[in-house]
Amino acid sequence: MPIQRRRFLAVAGSAAAAGVAGCFASGDSGNDGAEIAGETLTLATTTSTDDTGLLAALNEPFEERFGVTVHTVAKGTGAALETARNGDADVVMVHARSLEDEFLEDGYGVNRRDLMFNDFVIVGESDDPAGIGGESEVEGALSTIAETESTFVSRGDNSGTHTKEQQLWADAGIDPAESGEWYVETGSGMGEALTRTNEMGGYTLADRGTYLSMKSEIDLKIHVQGPVGGGPESLMNPYGIVAVNPAVHENVAYDLAMAYIGFLTSLEGQEVIEGYTVSDEQLFFPEALAEEPNFEQYVPTAWRSSSDDSPSGSSNESTDQE
Repeated sequence: MPIQRRRFLAVAGSAAAAGVAGCFASGDSGNDGAEIAGETLTLATTTSTDDTGLLAALNEPFEERFGVTVHTVAKGTGAALETARNGDADVVMVHARSLEDEFLEDGYGVNRRDLMFNDFVIVGESDDPAGIGGESEVEGALSTIAETESTFVSRGDNSGTHTKEQQLWADAGIDPAESGEWYVETGSGMGEALTRTNEMGGYTLADRGTYLSMKSEIDLKIHVQGPVGGGPESLMNPYGIVAVNPAVHENVAYDLAMAYIGFLTSLEGQEVIEGYTVSDEQLFFPEALAEEPNFEQYVPTAWRSSSDDSPSGSSNESTDQE
């Protein structure tokens, strides 16, 4: 794989090595869920994490460990964050850092953690009508699509992918919405945008994970690679996870949200992400661990029995960092 995963883990892991979700805890799960069995965690997230099947792989072991249910609300990033702003979610997993930062700065989220990454790619019909195949510069590819008035299908839904797409058009100095009928906004999720592109022809910007998960069902190919395939860093697609602030919405299941963040950014959760494949293709790459992590999963002290052992010097207490 052209991208050097070790480099990303080392950069992201410096803070994580000091503790995941703010604290340490023993990996023995015998009584971890004693205080919360039967509760439901509401996760607002992107269509890409749900469409690929990754969430099912992550949620099943978490639900089994704590005896809880994860209720997933899959929308575009903007809509997912709005759901959380309204107090209708406990935790948010999204991939548009500018929108995440705004959510945090407005006081609606706490304890954001880097979770994983993949990349964006420009995909389109196999015969590549605009001739952008192999283009190393995103701006050049988009300019050619606009000049040739080749169909471009946009999600148009304020999702993380749509936010990235708008940024890329701006970098290319193009306002596609005012450029002609070749630019089509669907207002839909990634899977639907790929299906529409397959039906209409032309191109779209997709996250690699969703594209790979649907590759066998559509006749589209990658014409411009992201950094996972040796392309430009501007197509990097990082995902973060954020707990909803209980000081703003006291109804949220904050301890359960923090345990979920702890699980996904723990050794076990990161191994699930790394090992998740479709047709032998890895869809996401873990970004929460140091190369030699020395922590285990966070759980609140009250969830553990007095007989459970914790690593020496660990705290187990929830902290609101960031």
